Amino acid sequence: MHLVRAIGRWSLAALTINSIIGSGIFGLPSAVAKLVGPYSTLTVLVAGLFIGVVMACFAEVGSYFSEAGGPYLYARVAFGRLVGIETGWMFWLVRITAPAANANLFVSYVGEFWPDATRLVPRLLILLLLIGGLAFINIRDVRAGTQTSNLFTLAKLLPLAILIAAGLAYVASGHPMVHTMTPTITSKGWAGAILLMLFSYGGFESAVTPMSEAKNPRRDSAFALFAALGACILVYGGLQWMVIHLLDNATSSARPLADLASLLFGRRGGALVAAAALVSMYGYLSANMLAVPRITFALAEKGDFPSIFAAVHNRFRTPYISIAVFAAATFIFAALGSFSWNVTLSAVARLFCYGATCAALIVFRKRPPAEAMFRLHGGLVIATLGVVICLGLLTQVDLNQSVILLATLAIAFLNWLLVKNSPDARR
Repeated sequence: MHLVRAIGRWSLAALTINSIIGSGIFGLPSAVAKLVGPYSTLTVLVAGLFIGVVMACFAEVGSYFSEAGGPYLYARVAFGRLVGIETGWMFWLVRITAPAANANLFVSYVGEFWPDATRLVPRLLILLLLIGGLAFINIRDVRAGTQTSNLFTLAKLLPLAILIAAGLAYVASGHPMVHTMTPTITSKGWAGAILLMLFSYGGFESAVTPMSEAKNPRRDSAFALFAALGACILVYGGLQWMVIHLLDNATSSARPLADLASLLFGRRGGALVAAAALVSMYGYLSANMLAVPRITFALAEKGDFPSIFAAVHNRFRTPYISIAVFAAATFIFAALGSFSWNVTLSAVARLFCYGATCAALIVFRKRPPAEAMFRLHGGLVIATLGVVICLGLLTQVDLNQSVILLATLAIAFLNWLLVKNSPDARR
């Protein structure tokens, strides 16, 4: 039973944007301003260029393949089964913990409208309805999942665009701008600010995973990645500029976009942004529910995971077991962990996957698995730079909570031991 190729070029671009813009934009502007003050908009652009290096590597590497798997597939073909399985497990951890963190924050924002939402039983019920509902939609039809992702991409971008436009109109009408100050800016502050923004650009890697259901994956993946990067740089840069030039409390606000909306629209502005945050987080979860189950589907297709994860529903023609397991794992991480705990786990694992893909490009230039539909000029230099960036950022990450990361690597190694001699493995 084959999957349905239903994801077109623009839907793939929307899925990529939806996978990047999650909850971070509603809190990061103040955190970045606190580190580098008036230079924070520049930090957004620099981080965009850095992540553009990684995205460019993904664009060429992805154009070699029309199969599902993303970073797992690339690492497996480039470096063999062990590295592929390790990358697959780390990728899966990234794409479980990041949505779980968003689900945690979703419940917190619901608390703005319903104070009891953060209590134990209501919290668990909200998480169950939120994650279970999206799983139901995606099990029934990949087209419905794609349409849901498209809808919420528009729904999350519209209020952010309105906020940027209102800020520009506010400045044009003659209102004075403020000058955000910060203590002495250090190299550590610069590194920390860029690291925060790089993580805010993360998530695009999950959008290149469901290539078995894209109409023309080898052609469209590069377009989707670069279109999404351009859109996100504009949105992040515009909002960051507004925050540091219009808010008196830009470096201390816990809800900078809500404060900005209150300034521009009055008391109802905060409620508007809270609603926009809920839409954004729901949309982000919808994108992940569409893309992430294809990781375990791809692992199982290659014989690197139990074959049941490659099962396709007879009627709906979707990888329903992989979708159900992903939904259950996301619910467990969200129920047992906090926002910051899940984000910490996601951060380091993501760098591992990015570095592996950049390194894979170096290998594919020497022994390509197929003809590339997109060829990156200066690819070897850019790929090497991507590896260096990922290694450098790893030195800036706090590894005090790395037990689960190490456990994931160990489980992946055991997984490899169990399947390394399996006769049905397809390389």
